[in-house]
Amino acid sequence: MEYLERIDERDRIDGTPHMRRLRQITPEVGKFLALLAASAPSGEYIEIGTSAGYSTLWLAVACREVGRRITTFEVLEEKARIARETFSEADVWDVVELVVGDARQCLRNYDEISFCFLDAEKDHYIDCYNAVVPKLVTGGLLVADNAISHRSVLERFLDRALGDTSVDAVIVPIGRGELVCRKC
Repeated sequence: MEYLERIDERDRIDGTPHMRRLRQITPEVGKFLALLAASAPSGEYIEIGTSAGYSTLWLAVACREVGRRITTFEVLEEKARIARETFSEADVWDVVELVVGDARQCLRNYDEISFCFLDAEKDHYIDCYNAVVPKLVTGGLLVADNAISHRSVLERFLDRALGDTSVDAVIVPIGRGELVCRKC
């Protein structure tokens, strides 16, 4: 994980183009995600936006603890290549499945989702939310990154989630802000 943390730090200061940056969560958010994922009810675990696989590693820790697997979606082949290397180096293929493709099209094949981490392009958040929340099991969790740091860009999405009566939702001021939704 430290290797990916160093790359992410370098990318944030050296002018690496936005789409090529790893743009990963902070270690504090990783621990938070692992805690939430380990507490989720039975069902499918998914992640939308793999990047280099940093957040997936934190989720893999939870999956190992509770005997589950996570399916992670990445749309960019270059980032999926790095994620494959990450997963091989960390030896987590027993609990991780990487799907290269747009999660918005793939989600129709998933039911009974118990945990979803959303950290993709911000203009896709509302589509992903609308695809995932109806498939969440009771007590299932959807966590979306950047709820504070990108609040203005995510305003429509956040209004949708915070006003949705099918979930209890709160923004947690950790890292760049995490929206946590629990299916009622």
